[in-house]
Amino acid sequence: MGKILYGEAGTEIVFDDRDMAHLQLVIGAKLRRKESFFFTWKEDASTGEGRSSIWLDSAIPLYFKYYGSKAPTINREWLELLTLSANSAQGMQFISEPAPGAAAEVVKGSKTA
Repeated sequence: MGKILYGEAGTEIVFDDRDMAHLQLVIGAKLRRKESFFFTWKEDASTGEGRSSIWLDSAIPLYFKYYGSKAPTINREWLELLTLSANSAQGMQFISEPAPGAAAEVVKGSKTA
């Protein structure tokens, strides 16, 4: 399990290293373009099972701490789904990694909607 440390206070947000690697790529791409957005995720049962949201902006400190030493392979379909979400009016909603081929159906459906 890794941690995203957010803001001056270093608020800790815990994610699996694989999840976090995908989030880092999408968040990094948006912030490089100076695009601010909300990021929302569901909390684990140990923290109350609610939802949390943060405003991501290039001026706010953000640190990704991985506990594993190896970088995971990247699932391009998952990146595309997370990017579509990040570009929406609601901001990026964390979604778990989709089954192979499942993302293509979601993406195809969103282009026709």
